[in-house]
Amino acid sequence: MFKNNVHVVIMAGGVGSRFWPMSTPDTPKQFIDILGCGRTFIQMTYDRFKDLCVPENVWVVTSANYAQVVKEQLPELPEQNILLEPCRRNTAPCIAYVSWRIKAKDPNANIVVAPSDHIILNTQHFQQVVTSALSFTENSDSIVTLGMKPNRPETGYGYIQADLSYSSPRNKNIFRVDQFKEKPDLETAKRYIKSDNFFWNSGLFIWNVNTIVNSFRVYQPAISRIFESLLPYYGTEKEQGLIDEAYPKCENISVDYAILEKADEIFVYPADFGWSDVGTWGALHKLSQRDEANNALIGPHIDVYESRNCIVHTIGERKVVIQGLDGYIIAEHDDTLLVCKLSEEQRIKFFSEN
Repeated sequence: MFKNNVHVVIMAGGVGSRFWPMSTPDTPKQFIDILGCGRTFIQMTYDRFKDLCVPENVWVVTSANYAQVVKEQLPELPEQNILLEPCRRNTAPCIAYVSWRIKAKDPNANIVVAPSDHIILNTQHFQQVVTSALSFTENSDSIVTLGMKPNRPETGYGYIQADLSYSSPRNKNIFRVDQFKEKPDLETAKRYIKSDNFFWNSGLFIWNVNTIVNSFRVYQPAISRIFESLLPYYGTEKEQGLIDEAYPKCENISVDYAILEKADEIFVYPADFGWSDVGTWGALHKLSQRDEANNALIGPHIDVYESRNCIVHTIGERKVVIQGLDGYIIAEHDDTLLVCKLSEEQRIKFFSEN
């Protein structure tokens, strides 16, 4: 059973094109069906919160350029719950804006903040963890991050170092955060996973609205003043114009730097519910079901011969036949076909711009 004061914030402002040709600046990753399952990333994110939150308490913060696609993909959302950023200013201003907007509607809101473009395989366990963390933050000034138990020395994620010497008296699964660590080099990542107290930073946060608002007041007063001054106008026809004027004045800063690394009551809930931010074709290959030759085939009409270690993403109607390839990305979208070595996928950005 969900509680009426639970609110979910989906951050959907990213513009990455690492999954080109599927994703482009006009239609970034969060709005595409990269798994070939009939649901886009943002739709899957919304789906996993259905049992925790009423649609009226789900908020999407995105670029003004993506307003229409959000409305089309999430028709259940009230239009006023789609908050539009006039420019990119990283996650701190995004979270500050939506936090004051929620506070104007529900002064006692308990909030989950989630990226729009991650995969979670075990939804039931995810919901159990989130529900437990919400109970922890509901009547406290604590901030909870969800830390993913690492299974490899990953250099593409930030890490959370936890103090596992004792758990919180209020929840035995929650521990204090010692430090947040930047994305490490390989040797550092190997050292992290040899210890049992380092976790991947999932970018999933849980807090009470008053906790996060007060944190901005203390640690980011300039950002705080901007959004607190607009309290009388949230939910009115003047809101968007005032946001368009004020938003560019915010510092471009992540919530990690702005709040989490400064606040005292920061906790981590270590969990393992099959999380991935699926940031590359290589990550998607590892996550996908693969055949006996380690090929991941996403699409209805794909035949592969004498090939191994490939990912093929062709969800159109045409038949695709691959022969004699080892370690390649083959991806088709609209009128573009990409054939690229998996080991050189960092060049995709160059390909997409030329």
